[in-house]
Formats: sequence, structure tokens, C-alpha cells
Amino acid sequence: MLTNFILKTSLSCFCITFLFFQSSAQKKDFTEEQLLKNKMPLVVVPLPTIDSWNDDSHLVLSRRAHPDSLAHQFVFDAKTRKEMAIEKRADVKMIHTGKSISIRNNDLYYTNGENAEIRLTKDSALEKNPTFSPDSNYVAYTKNNNLYVVNLNSRSEKQLTFDGNDSLMNGYASWVYTEEILGRASRYRAFWWSPDSRNIAFFRTDDRPVPVFTITNSAGQHGKVEKERYPAAGDKNPEVRIGIAHLGNSHITWADFNEHDDQYFGMPYWKPDGSSLLALWINRDQNDLKIYDVNLTTGSKKLFYEETQKTWIDLDDLNRITFLKNGNFVMLSDKTGWRHLYYYKSDGKLINPVTAGKFTVTEIKWIDEKNNTIFFTARGIENTARIDFYSTRLNGKGLKRLTFGEYNNRIEMSPSGAYFITTYSNAYTPAKMALLDNKGNKIADLGDSKGPEINNYNIAKTELIHVKSDDGLFNLPALITWPPNMDSTKKYPVLISIYGGPNAGTVWDNWTFNALQQWYAKEGLIQITMDHRASGQFGKEGVNYMYHNLGYWEMKDYSTIVKYLIDKGYADPKKICITGFSYGGYMTCYALTYGADVFTYGMAGGSVTDWSLYDSHYTEKFMGTPANNPAGYKSSSVLTWTNKYKGMLQIVHGEIDDNVHMQNSLQLISRLEDEKKDFEFMIYPGGRHGWPGNKWLQFQNSKTRFIYRYLLEKPVPADLLK
Repeated sequence: MLTNFILKTSLSCFCITFLFFQSSAQKKDFTEEQLLKNKMPLVVVPLPTIDSWNDDSHLVLSRRAHPDSLAHQFVFDAKTRKEMAIEKRADVKMIHTGKSISIRNNDLYYTNGENAEIRLTKDSALEKNPTFSPDSNYVAYTKNNNLYVVNLNSRSEKQLTFDGNDSLMNGYASWVYTEEILGRASRYRAFWWSPDSRNIAFFRTDDRPVPVFTITNSAGQHGKVEKERYPAAGDKNPEVRIGIAHLGNSHITWADFNEHDDQYFGMPYWKPDGSSLLALWINRDQNDLKIYDVNLTTGSKKLFYEETQKTWIDLDDLNRITFLKNGNFVMLSDKTGWRHLYYYKSDGKLINPVTAGKFTVTEIKWIDEKNNTIFFTARGIENTARIDFYSTRLNGKGLKRLTFGEYNNRIEMSPSGAYFITTYSNAYTPAKMALLDNKGNKIADLGDSKGPEINNYNIAKTELIHVKSDDGLFNLPALITWPPNMDSTKKYPVLISIYGGPNAGTVWDNWTFNALQQWYAKEGLIQITMDHRASGQFGKEGVNYMYHNLGYWEMKDYSTIVKYLIDKGYADPKKICITGFSYGGYMTCYALTYGADVFTYGMAGGSVTDWSLYDSHYTEKFMGTPANNPAGYKSSSVLTWTNKYKGMLQIVHGEIDDNVHMQNSLQLISRLEDEKKDFEFMIYPGGRHGWPGNKWLQFQNSKTRFIYRYLLEKPVPADLLK
């Protein structure tokens, strides 16, 4: 999955009703020293941080009086509504298991919180992804691409698979499965304990059919070479089997699938009692999802659930199923064009839809089984750029909003669901924090980030606006930060920060404030982030526009918003700069070629330039294969439109990027050179999909210089360079 990589100079959040308003005389302007030398007045102050719930009514939090001061811990009692410092409450005990596993010098070490550290393994092989069993009596892990388990009571190690090698992996995922299906947070782990700690489900992955991509590293006298199994669009994928390892007899049951079929498997789900495994299967076209109930003894399967769509289904929805204690479950699906909740019996039969309408359920927070009530977050009921918190009965009746006001919310529930915390703000209101009960009644205000100096300074205004799409179907959202004291006779350069991918919008009705944002506003930049129709603002119904047609609708909607700013007389049409990384880099390159009639400058990092060069699962989900959608691949390719390029594009790439290979930028550069076009290019040796340290700072400086050279047309203040 392409990274939603928000760069430090990608300035989010922003807005219009304040245009041409003059600051009141008594308000002060920020000085250069304040903005560039980290000497900001207390316009905002830190909110408390939530450390834990000690139990369902005692909240442990840390407070800081000043951004540079030490944090102090407190306990807030939701029942008495009183707060006391922890050091004055000896009876408060933090909840923890006391058990931990660590890896040191390629071996496992175990600590149970009472005894000294115990060494569990002693060999040269590196153990990976050690994971406790649910009963905490075992730890499973992989080494040398085989699956192992160690008994923490007897400290005996047992090897469960024996055929692992460099290309055949048991319990360890291939690159494309980690990146696109299981997620980077999995750290390549592809095994899952049963709830009863008796079995382990795992993927056995054969990477041999996958083409090898060679990555060269210039380090040292002779350089280094990496061989990466990377299936590009249309290539052969890894072949995967699903195994179930039984700890009692070390026997492995193989699920009844043919690993040679063209298919993908999602992360499986164990039934709550551990009696069977639900295996997620999807076809190569990714429009037919089947969930099979797999027998643990025989490996036989029976169809449990099926869903088809005309476009695609997201296999990487890792929170698709939430089980209840009685075995019934709640399913998340966007099959209607909007992501909603559905209530099912334990055998996979639908009981009823729980939610419906033109809004998107984002997350299940808690299910109160005693009262048949589900608590969830959603966007679009009140505003597509805001998250709100709701409850409803499992039968779909009694929908109730639990949050308040016109704010975007971040929700955290107490362990048993009696209370929740909301951290809320909007473009005009600094973030606040409050504790409420699960009926929506406010218990207490926990914090306000509004600082004592906020009303003493002339702060550049940020505003959420909506612009009608050119076909009249969508109100496209954008956040804009305006230069203070705008002159109605002047047109301003525009700096656009985007990502742009399917269902990957960046516009939220949040308060944002930082020194760099305020500095660039003071320098006269209009700073904007904006979302297109397929960003997720308008559900799967909107995202479906991108099917077999990446690039087109994003650029059409982005151009509409920019033209609105130009037509209103705010924006200088000769100074429209767009910047992004990864998919945002693709959009930036596409804007400077296909969209060159609108966009004049761009800064692109880690960019896909032709979708035939990116990985199979992500690309084909939206584009199909190059063989069955040649027209779509051609029209979406930056390389197709280099003849239209006429501005200035800064291109940067990590030398050993193993996600978006540097060949993307090199092929674009080759095409621009053939067209005799001017551009800027920077390689970051040793850099992957991003790079740390001074190279990162140099990258930020190069973007700063680009902004001053082409948009502001003046020297860069020395204190702005890192």
C-alpha cells in the first residue's frame, strides 16, 4: 500500500470566511524569532495524555502545564468526578500482565514480572515475531522460515514445520502480503493463535513463482545487491497454503485450497470457541470475496459468507468481523456503496442490517451484549470531514449521536464501555478533551489546548470550504490557511499538500497550528489540502469512480478547486505548486504533466510514475492487469503525458526504495530528457521509502529553497533552513 506520507512541509488544515479581514490593532504579529527559533508564545498548550484505565471508572492521565515541562500523573474518578495525583494515592495500581518477551543477540528472553530474566533459546538463528498464546503459557515465533513454539512452564522448544527456506516461508509473510494485506504492523507475521491456545493457524508461502526485482545499493567499494520477490501488476503472485498446527500432537492440517490457483487469502478469523477457522479468500480480480469455515481435523471447508461487487472488495479490512460472546458477529461491508454494519448468526446467516444510509461507519468501539447495543464511529451523518460517535440497537433501531457540537472527534472507550473520552476540535477551535458516559452525558472537561496567548496574536486563519465539482455531483472539501491581512488587489501563490489515493483523504475539520504554517502564511502563501470524490469523503460510492481509471478523477477534482481559487481572484495562476510523497508523488507528477494547464510547480517524492511498475495486489485492485486494461494503464501513466510538461518539477527518490522502486523516477527522468525538459532531481543514497537523519533535513531544505525560488521569489531566511 502506498504510504500516506505527510511531509513536514506538507501543511495540513486550512480555510475562507476571514478573507480580507484586518487584524485588530491590539493584536501582535508573530516575529521571525518566534516562528523560526522555536520561541513561540503559549498560543496552544498540551492536552492531557491518556495513559490507561485503571478500571472502568478510574482514568490514569498525565498533564503538563507547559510544552517543555515534566508530565505528572493523575487519576480521575468518573463516579466522584474528582482528580488526584497518583503519588498521593498508594492504593492505585496499574494493570499489567507482568510477562514480556524480548529478543537479544538472536535469542529469546522471558520475564514474568517476578523472577529474573530467563533465556529460552540458544542458537545462531534469529527468532522473529514472538507472540504469547492467549493463556500466556506458550510463545510462538518463526526462525529460518519455520514455525516454532516454546512452553514457558517447561521451557521446551518444539519445531512445528520443517521445510522452510529462503523462498518457502511458514508463518512468515511475503513482501506483497505484508505490504498490502496483513499490513506493515504485522512485521511479516503470518500465524495466529486459536482462542483456546491449542492450535496455530499459519500461512505457508512459496515465493518462487514471483519475479525477482534487483535493488542496487552504491555503498562500499563494490556496492550491494538486494534480490526482492516483487510481483508487479500482471505478474505471478506467491502461492499460499493455510495450515493449522496442533500443539498436542504437532500434526498439521492443511485447509482444502489449491495453492496453485490465482487467488489471495486475507487474515483468518478464529471462531470465539476455537472450534473452527474462518478463511478469507478472494479471486485475482478482487471482486468476489468468500469466507470459508475450515474444519480443524480434516481441513475441509464450507462456504460461510460471500460478497461480490462490480468494482473491488478490500481484503485488507482487518476489522471486518467482530464476534459476540454467543458466537454471533457483526460484519463491516461497503457492498451498498457505503460502509455499514450487519448483524449475523454464528452460522453466517444474516439477521439484519444494523446501519444504512449515505454515511460511512469507521470503527466499532464496543458492543454491549446485555443490552444489544453497539457503539461505533462514523463520518458523513453530520459532516463528511468529521468523525462522530453513535450508539444503536443491534436490530438497527434507536440510532443516537453521543458526541456534541460541530467538531471532529477522536474516541477512546473505557474497558467495559461505561464511559468514553472525546478529543475534539474544528478548524476554528483548538482541541479539547472531555469525559462522557455511554448515554452521551458529559461527566467532566479534561483539558483545553487553548493557550493564554491565543487572543493576543494575529493568527493566520484556517478554514474548511466546499467547492462544487464541475459535474455538480459532489461538494469537494478543502482546508485552507490564508495569509493574514490579504490584499484584494493581489493574487497569491498556492502551496498544495496532497496524498490523493483511493479512500485516503486528508481533509478533516481539525484545528491545526504550527510555526511553519504561520510563517508561510505570513510570507504570503495560500496553503491548502484538498480531497477528491474518491477520497473516502463520499463513501465507496465515490471511490468506485477510480475503477480502472487512476489519476483522472483526482486531477479533475483538484483542478476544479484550484480554478475556483483562481476565478475568485485569490490565487496566482502562474504559481500553483503541488507536493506529495508516494501516491502523493504520483499525483504531483501527474499534475505537472497531464494537469499542466493548471499546475505549474511540483515537488514529488517516492513517486509511482507508471502503474505497471507497482505491485500486483494494490494496483490490480483498482486498475485490473495491464493485459485487460491497457487503455487505463496508458491514460494513468505519467510517462504518457510528458509532452505536456511545461513547469518545474522537483523529483526525489530513495536509492534502495523497496516499495516504490527508483525505476519509477528514472523512467520519468529518461522521458523528460528525451523531451528536452528541465527538472530537478535528487537521489538519497541508502534511502528507502523515506530516509532518516541529515538526509531528511537536507530534503526539507531543498523543498524550502524550491518554495522560495519559484513561489516567493526571494532569498530563504537562514533560520528557516535546518
